[in-house]
Amino acid sequence: MNIQTHPKPQQSLPAHDAERLTGGGDQAHIVLNDQIYTLRITRAGKLILTK
Repeated sequence: MNIQTHPKPQQSLPAHDAERLTGGGDQAHIVLNDQIYTLRITRAGKLILTK
């Protein structure tokens, strides 16, 4: 995995590490208002959020 430097997030917004959300895998479910969304980390290191 490439190590990249990331800009610091704005202080007023919470920041979450996507790899921690996925438990070291490449997918996680996120629930909002009883609806389930899937967060996926692609091979290219991009994030996709689908319903």
